[in-house]
Amino acid sequence: MIKKIEHYKNILISNFKGLIFTASIVFFAMYFSSVQSIKDTTHLAAAAFAIIIGALLSPWFFKYQHHLQAGVHFSAKKLLRLGIILYGFNITLTELLSVGLKGFILSMIVIFFIFILALIVGVKVFKLDKETSMLVGAGSAICGAAAVLALESSLKSDPFKGILAVGTVVIFGLVFMFLYPIVFSLDLFPYFNQHAMGIFMGATLHEVANVAGAAEMAKDIANFDQSASNIAIIIKMMRVILLVPFLLIVTYFFAKNQHSSKEKTAKNISIPYFAFIFLGVIVINTYLASRENFLGISTSDIISFGKLLCTLCIVFAMAALGLQIDFKKFLKSGSRVFGLAFVLGLVLVFGGYFLTLFFRGILW
Repeated sequence: MIKKIEHYKNILISNFKGLIFTASIVFFAMYFSSVQSIKDTTHLAAAAFAIIIGALLSPWFFKYQHHLQAGVHFSAKKLLRLGIILYGFNITLTELLSVGLKGFILSMIVIFFIFILALIVGVKVFKLDKETSMLVGAGSAICGAAAVLALESSLKSDPFKGILAVGTVVIFGLVFMFLYPIVFSLDLFPYFNQHAMGIFMGATLHEVANVAGAAEMAKDIANFDQSASNIAIIIKMMRVILLVPFLLIVTYFFAKNQHSSKEKTAKNISIPYFAFIFLGVIVINTYLASRENFLGISTSDIISFGKLLCTLCIVFAMAALGLQIDFKKFLKSGSRVFGLAFVLGLVLVFGGYFLTLFFRGILW
């Protein structure tokens, strides 16, 4: 009995140390992202700062891994799933329905084509394993780091693969976020008006934050109006909501492909139950958004609190991922991963351009 108590005490202490260490990174990441001068210069979200700081401290983490591993692992896995669940506070059913069938079809095409292309090009051309190719494809096709981390959690893949994929999302997402408004302001997108540019941003940028950032920059340098910004966010949110069926389909077929017998497949499929809870939170958020108060509490305060918790959980997860970066492995295989992400980025830009023209002229 005494040994068991001592065992659980050690686990608690180990988790506590790792969580405190990760929390210190989160604190600085949140601080840097809130300083206006830094924000205006870098346009980096707290999650990006977290993974950068975590990566810089990774040698120190590996040195004291025995003491910190449990808490860092908890942040990278458990808090990540909670963050994805709470991401539902950013979406309402009303917003999704406002896009309609056209936005749904456009989002489906982007997700399907980019993911399949990532799997083929990643394995055949860049000689990457299937899991890494899938993670890069998910990040490019759906909603950036959140999609990478959600799929990694479902596939139970090596965290290092997720770290590489997240790195591509952060870098290429930022590059395109800066480029899109500049290119649009120079009229280098033929036949594009503001509405078309909004569709294009929402359909091709990696992160929700990238879409919001690009739209804000376009307001400053290209007189982008609010309606165009709204359509960009809504199209992006349609891609986000498709994360749920995507996870279910991909994890099923991946497990089925990995194991020949039905019995083994059933044991190894990791059903992403958190994806269903994510849908439930969207429904709750829709209900709260339609009311001013709930049980005497302002619904806007409840929604804001949910968004804050979501951000904190995601930043914790990103910090934990950064800490687990092994630079020797990164230098060995990182170039091929970034090569795949670069190809997918080009396809998103040029393919997304023609898709936008098609939907504007025929379906939109």
